[in-house]
Amino acid sequence: MEDNTPLAIIILAAGKGSRMRSAKPKVMHKVAGRPMINWLIETAECLAPERIIVVTAPNMDDVQDAVAPHQCMIQKQQNGTGDAVKPAAEALKDFDGQVLILMGDEPFVDMGVLETMIDHDGLSVMAIKEEDPAGLGRVITHDDGYLSHIVEDKDCTEQERKINLCNAGNYCLPAKHLSKWLGKLSNDNAQSEYYLTDLPKIAEEDGFKTAVIEGQSICRWGVNTRLELAEHEYAAQSILRQQAMEAGVSMVDPATVYLSWDTEFGEDVVIAPNVVIGPLTCIEDNVTIHAFSHIEGAIIEQNAEIGPFARIRPKSVIGKAASVGNFTEVNRSTLKEGAKAKHVSYIGDAIIGEKTNIGAGTIIANYDGFLKHQTIIGDGVFVGSNSTILAPVTVGDKAILAANSTINKNVPGNAMAIARTRQENHEGWASQYRSMKRVQKKQQEDD
Repeated sequence: MEDNTPLAIIILAAGKGSRMRSAKPKVMHKVAGRPMINWLIETAECLAPERIIVVTAPNMDDVQDAVAPHQCMIQKQQNGTGDAVKPAAEALKDFDGQVLILMGDEPFVDMGVLETMIDHDGLSVMAIKEEDPAGLGRVITHDDGYLSHIVEDKDCTEQERKINLCNAGNYCLPAKHLSKWLGKLSNDNAQSEYYLTDLPKIAEEDGFKTAVIEGQSICRWGVNTRLELAEHEYAAQSILRQQAMEAGVSMVDPATVYLSWDTEFGEDVVIAPNVVIGPLTCIEDNVTIHAFSHIEGAIIEQNAEIGPFARIRPKSVIGKAASVGNFTEVNRSTLKEGAKAKHVSYIGDAIIGEKTNIGAGTIIANYDGFLKHQTIIGDGVFVGSNSTILAPVTVGDKAILAANSTINKNVPGNAMAIARTRQENHEGWASQYRSMKRVQKKQQEDD
């Protein structure tokens, strides 16, 4: 096939995920923080097609939003894979080129295999070898390697059941034959549905042999159950960890570190065990992330230190050489260079200045029950332990907030703010109290 032959890609994504016991469309279940359909869309886009058409079921608006700006067509009733292609074929009536049909529930398809399928002039099918092929259709080939037929698992003979070359569900064919061959599909089967597995037989009647293009799977093929989703997650995490370590990240125990598909790392990052990094996170050079920390939607700048047991929530920036320590939560906040919040604190909707120290037990109360408000704390401020700051408040540079204070007014720079009940000492009171209690205890015992 010539390199300039136009390409259209159809992705079948109408599955409702009933076997997953979920109200969510199957392709919207996430792998490494990303809907599985978007993994496949990315691969499809790398093939530079003229068009990508995604076939969905009615009321799958979330799928349409996820695949935008690509066109969606609706399969009104689920009558098999062959029926699912028909709405997309209607949209390709005037298209002249190759049509690649992909299954939306398999996010990890090797692009090289797809390119080989596209280069074949006639009909091609993708096959994969599985150690445990149970549940998958078997691909039966002639001696010359071309396809003889595909047998569904439930219809296999004992001999066919031993075959581990399985149908991956992906097909490629010339657009000029698409509508004609789809029109010849029959639903004369136990399920009364139209199946793409009948295409090779129909193509053979028109003089076309079907090429079998073998690919590799990184885990069991296709996602139909929660278990298979978990297997894909495991495979994705293994790949992401390897890529991160090759890029200069050290992981003490890689198997306990969970990354997202879009996590960005600098060099010489060190990650301790049991760390979770969610989507939209960028971690720069020389950052240390201690055990049991959770980071999502945040930027961690050079030489910062996170954890252990820290939570960095979305829209937060931890500046250069800043430190967020044990049981501290940061939400929609910025800690500037050298700032520290080392112990048991909540920092919400705040800007913390350079080299400011947030004492243990500090709470920045950003929510009044209706609205959230911002707190701005200047450079070089010392916030004493167990302080509560009621937003909106501005604290000037180098101010000191006395421990155990509740601050609800602005504090000028270089000032000391104290807001707590004055201490009183009552001499001898403790001895009198103990004596009184001993008498009460003896009376109870005598009674």
